[in-house]
Amino acid sequence: MALSREQVVATAVDLLRRYGLGDLSMRRLARELGVAPGALYWHVANKQELLVEVADVLLAEIPLPTGDRPPAEALVGLAVDVRDALVQVPDAADVVGLAYAVEPGAARALRELARLVHDTGAPASERDEVAALVVHHILGSVAGQQDRALAASVDPDLPAPDATAEAKAFEVGLAVIVRGLAGSGQALRTS
Repeated sequence: MALSREQVVATAVDLLRRYGLGDLSMRRLARELGVAPGALYWHVANKQELLVEVADVLLAEIPLPTGDRPPAEALVGLAVDVRDALVQVPDAADVVGLAYAVEPGAARALRELARLVHDTGAPASERDEVAALVVHHILGSVAGQQDRALAASVDPDLPAPDATAEAKAFEVGLAVIVRGLAGSGQALRTS
């Protein structure tokens, strides 16, 4: 059976889920697929392109808001869903952060977040910046929780993160952002 781009990406997603980004090398991926590392480059140009594809897969699994929910409510719901999905995957914040830096609107869930930011009240001139704020809030929350869990796993004196408290802290920060959007009829810039 011939190797496909979909197989390469699916196997990379599986390796990320099982071992994290540190063990997701092109050599390890090739070994997992039973091919020489050079064979991977027929399907992805480099590891960066592979990670963008991995991020797309992780984000594609998240259902988009449906129905007649107000934009602010839909924005909060989607942001919480994105965070909840990513926090389950080791190093997902790093992978999605890289993809977002390379192609900010590539993933469907990130495009929908940007649309909801606009619909919630961000001035058109600042939509991209506010959408980036929401994405960075999600990724920072995920990375922080995973970093605290890793630290606690190697140092028994450190407490493991409380998932409920972590989610609550994320939601409080998100509420501040959404309240700011709802009250912004003018440009948000201060300078």
